[in-house]
Amino acid sequence: MPDTVFLNRMEADDFSDNAVLDISNGGKILIISDLHMGTGLRDDLNHNGEMLICLLEEYYLKNGWYLILNGDIEELHKYSLDQITEKWAGLYRVFNLFAKENRLYKLAGNHDEKLLLKRYYPYPLHNVMKIETGIVPAFVYHGHQLSGIYVKFNKIMGTGIRYLLKPFGIKNISAARSPNKRFHIEKKAYAFSIKHNCLSIIGHTHRPLFESLGRFDYIKFEIERLCRDYPASLGAERSRIENEVTSLRMELGKLKRKERRDVLRQSLYGDELPVPCLFNSGCAIGKKGLTAIEITNKDIALVYWYTEGKSKKFIKRGGYDITGIPGKPYYRAVLNHNKLDYISAKIKLLGNQ
Repeated sequence: MPDTVFLNRMEADDFSDNAVLDISNGGKILIISDLHMGTGLRDDLNHNGEMLICLLEEYYLKNGWYLILNGDIEELHKYSLDQITEKWAGLYRVFNLFAKENRLYKLAGNHDEKLLLKRYYPYPLHNVMKIETGIVPAFVYHGHQLSGIYVKFNKIMGTGIRYLLKPFGIKNISAARSPNKRFHIEKKAYAFSIKHNCLSIIGHTHRPLFESLGRFDYIKFEIERLCRDYPASLGAERSRIENEVTSLRMELGKLKRKERRDVLRQSLYGDELPVPCLFNSGCAIGKKGLTAIEITNKDIALVYWYTEGKSKKFIKRGGYDITGIPGKPYYRAVLNHNKLDYISAKIKLLGNQ
């Protein structure tokens, strides 16, 4: 079970900093994390930055969405805040537009945690916030707080990254690059959510999760579903299923090669049915796009934004709800979507009674 001071605070429902957003009567929220805004050629956000500015302003701001920035927004382990604000003035301009309408919430991550100590920062900062949907409560937090290493030694790790790794162009050594650390953090968040019959929406690991499933687990469930549909299918539908299963098996093989097989065999929920209580927005620094979580008082979705001609291969297989920004080469694909009342029912039936 989670045993950090951070989660004890959540269990006590201590939200004296007013980090509560009630959308039970309506409202739309975008949750995005791990922008790692920096400067120079090795800035992780460089290849998605222009797209991010556009989609935030043209799609989410203009359509009345709230914006939750869930940690590791500024890469303060490598750069100073002054350097970052100068480089990303265009992005801060959009943040300011959300903040002006009281639609911006910013949470701390391990790479920008020192902002909590700054006297002057333009936006209120939180460690955790609660979303009241009217159906099932959702807690949003970065996720690094679930690891004792980050809680105790984050300052030392930041110094090492800035003065040892950065000069040689070595990437950060973090939970995002360690399968074992990812599962450790995800399991703790999963256990917390089951105990309290709520949703946890995290970042930190850079691994998108929807209903407690990563891409590897999701593909296995999707192949099983397609195999069930196959006997009753005919003609073009049967061919479509055959092609889809082939493509999914190829993607499954790539994932097996990418991470150690013993880790992939692990599960957040053991041998039981998955309780759909854990979600992860992924990150904004993917080579071919960025992922985010969207939530309303009725449903929740994992979305993927990409530049025309640069999407991940599985998007091209079709079957995804894709919308674009008029006049811009940027597109939004809904990777997963479900109703909150269905998710709430599964949490009640499969989780703690």
